[in-house]
Amino acid sequence: MYTSNFNGLGMTLGNLSRLSDAQTRSISAENFTGEKGKGGMAVEGTGETCARELGVGFKVSPSICIKPKELRVIADIEGPGAIQQMWMTPIGAYRFSIIRIYWDGNENPSVECPMGDFFANAYDDGQYSPIVSIPVCINPVRGFNCYWEMPFKKHCKITVENIAEEDVVLYYQINYTLTKIPDDCAYFHAQFRRTNPLPYKQDYTIVDGIKGKGHYIGTYMFWGVNNNGWWGEGEIKFFMDGDEYPTICGTGTEDYFCGAYNFDVNGRYMPFSSPYSGMPKVIAPDGLYNSQQRFSLYRWHIMDPIRFENDLKVTIQALGWRSGGRYLPLQDDISSVAFWYQENPCQKFPNLPSKDELEIT
Repeated sequence: MYTSNFNGLGMTLGNLSRLSDAQTRSISAENFTGEKGKGGMAVEGTGETCARELGVGFKVSPSICIKPKELRVIADIEGPGAIQQMWMTPIGAYRFSIIRIYWDGNENPSVECPMGDFFANAYDDGQYSPIVSIPVCINPVRGFNCYWEMPFKKHCKITVENIAEEDVVLYYQINYTLTKIPDDCAYFHAQFRRTNPLPYKQDYTIVDGIKGKGHYIGTYMFWGVNNNGWWGEGEIKFFMDGDEYPTICGTGTEDYFCGAYNFDVNGRYMPFSSPYSGMPKVIAPDGLYNSQQRFSLYRWHIMDPIRFENDLKVTIQALGWRSGGRYLPLQDDISSVAFWYQENPCQKFPNLPSKDELEIT
């Protein structure tokens, strides 16, 4: 039997032709365990009425129903291996479905986010907003996809909790590989935060308390503006390895998200989605500067990961303009997800906000 020294990770067009001994597996509502040859065998499920004249093998269990206040384990995988792609489509409020991922038996989740924010789509306003990026895609109409590679050495557990008062119907597929994991592979992390409103003259903290060696790979933000006018003069700052002042200091919010000059094209915000950055969703009553503006933004550090040896803190300012050409510290509604890899599964995150504190109204 042919034995390959390629483990099937880090897939690109450049290594797509290489053979490996990695084993492909997939978990869905049609194969809850991901076992080989165990899909499409359901005799009951959300599609059983539709398949009543056809029987086993005809889409009997395409999704799951998660009851109010219920937590469901949707993946329980023995490693070593790596998640390579996830697709999910929830029916219900995005903010009230909480996804958590645990690595190698750690009691604390390394990923804890509302599902929409994890897939860079915090708010469903009834308008489809596509995302066409390297690690995250939102496809018509509610197709949430991520391609973050998530290696684990022993075990992976993924849960979804419904904190709403109504049922959530979830369609999902988790594609992974069982393979050898190199010693230098780190663990994937994603942490959600929200501050509403931001205290006057206080920077918003995207993430703090990261300890150990790793690298920061991305930021998603959902920004609600509580003033009229432009809101994005604030600087992002990366404090690493004991910094008093940041090693990396940006020049403005739209600059960090790889735009410029207020994202303003002929007096209107211009949504965009690109491989590494985007502002796919803009909610602005007059198209530009009226109140209750909301913005969905992402920035992926794939080609420029921010590496740290011991610790990392990331903050961003909320600044607009006031009279006399002076900066105005804003008191906005700001949410974020920080994405990073670190050498060991993390310690406990700050408590997730309550249901009412998560809600976008």
